[in-house]
Amino acid sequence: MEKLYQHDVLIGGGGMAGLCLGVALAQGGLKVAVVEPVARTVSLDAGFDGRVTALSYASVRMLRALRVWPHLQDEAQPILDILVTDAPAGRPPSPLSLHFDADEIGEPMGYIAENRHLRAALFAAADATAGLELLSPLSVERALPAAEHVDVVLSDGSSLRTRLLVAADGRGSRLREEFGIGVIGWSYPQWGIVATVAHERPHNGTAYEHFLPSGPFAILPLTGNRSSLVWTERDDLAPLYMNLSAEEFDTEIARRFGDHLGTTSVIGPRWSYPLKFHLARAYVKPRFALIGDAAHGIHPIAGQGFNLGLKDVAALAECLLDAARLGLDFGRIDTLRRYERWRRFDSTLMGFSMDAFNRIFSNDIAPLRVTRDLGMGLVDQIGPLRRFLMRNAGGAVGKLPRLLRGEAA
Repeated sequence: MEKLYQHDVLIGGGGMAGLCLGVALAQGGLKVAVVEPVARTVSLDAGFDGRVTALSYASVRMLRALRVWPHLQDEAQPILDILVTDAPAGRPPSPLSLHFDADEIGEPMGYIAENRHLRAALFAAADATAGLELLSPLSVERALPAAEHVDVVLSDGSSLRTRLLVAADGRGSRLREEFGIGVIGWSYPQWGIVATVAHERPHNGTAYEHFLPSGPFAILPLTGNRSSLVWTERDDLAPLYMNLSAEEFDTEIARRFGDHLGTTSVIGPRWSYPLKFHLARAYVKPRFALIGDAAHGIHPIAGQGFNLGLKDVAALAECLLDAARLGLDFGRIDTLRRYERWRRFDSTLMGFSMDAFNRIFSNDIAPLRVTRDLGMGLVDQIGPLRRFLMRNAGGAVGKLPRLLRGEAA
């Protein structure tokens, strides 16, 4: 006989956004299940995912409020400076650059953490949270919505009943498709190449964003004398770089890093992935909601993708818990519409802004290059504007959910 689970909320997808939502809702008193097809031991392996996450300072406040941060803080590198430059093809960077200094806002602009460490911290917080059940390695095979619940069948044949189903199953979300929510989107003629680089000199907490004709080349500081390389390259050239020998690849990295960090060498494997943009046409249906990459996927040019997902988590948790505390049915569409109104415009604005930013900077058109260099130089001289951009990147602008203010949901 099949098992029957009963939950207030079932989250399909136990990646970083799904785990974070599970912790937030369970700490708020709901009974939550997170269903994830990848086993924990696999997702925590160093070879599973070489990417890093740039956490805004508002996101860090949220992780502190959820008691995740104590498990992560020793592995997170504070961002103390950001230097943005524009580099014409085959020539040194423009002398007109943009510099953000954390001293101007009185705290680090954010932190860089390896995804495997962030996952480990979320698992540790989940293990310590009553009312949260992790079901893995399992996946949601079918979802059957009804007026007051959703019946879910898992890959092992188990049946679950939940008052609300949340899709956190990534860009190619099966649950989003099953509920008939379409997307708008496109592929970029670019790939992202990711690797960890050891260097001779300390980075002093400085993140570098070099805009090259093929796309942004980011050097993100990690703990120790290490940085994460996030290299955007043309889709026809990226496979060639990925197939270089270790020595040849190190030479290409050194050419792009320059000599400010001394001798550099890649440690560990390299990863590459195609860059795409998408936005879901709706974020909710009765008894169903999207968060994170299931709702939106943006260009990684400013490292805001996961921070957008955490905004989803914070807003949805607040909407659901506010309704639950009033004794209301939080799976009803009117409650979920509040979440959609809160998040959809912001996600759309950020997505199209990053798309436009990438298109403006990922070229070598001389008049456009001169205009953007002058623009960066001008912004660098206007303190109030520069500090506003820092606060905006830090996630501290607009109507913030309680978690992003560092308060309990």
